[in-house]
Amino acid sequence: MSLTTTTHLNFHGDARAALALYASAVGGEVDATTYADLGMPGDAPGADGVVFGLAAADNGFRVMAYDVPGPRGSVPAGTTRRENGLTLTDQPFFVSVRGDSLDEVQAVWDGLADGATVVEPLAASAWSAGFGMLTDRFGVTWVLDVATPA
Repeated sequence: MSLTTTTHLNFHGDARAALALYASAVGGEVDATTYADLGMPGDAPGADGVVFGLAAADNGFRVMAYDVPGPRGSVPAGTTRRENGLTLTDQPFFVSVRGDSLDEVQAVWDGLADGATVVEPLAASAWSAGFGMLTDRFGVTWVLDVATPA
């Protein structure tokens, strides 16, 4: 038996745009099903919202997204900051991306960084050839690092 997990993010009208950013950052594709695709009248408010969305790439990256029914617009994101070497946050989770090389991780970082707030710049750390944190323009905080050899 085998289990896998896929991060599933909730948005209020931004799921398609977020998935496009994530797929672009990792060289992947987006597959999205809207409420209209499942039978909601096309002219109903929110019919173009994403019910099942997936950004996936051949390198193993997968993230899902959904537009929560109801009012559209960004939900205020929590805050994450670094202070005295510590990460301080009120967010319940981060999305972690780990790659085998700094070049691989740098490419994803560059893709996610457009409109993002950098929490910790991507740089060598005591435990990795590259570690960094950013909160993307959709309010999702990402932790990126380079895997260390076993």
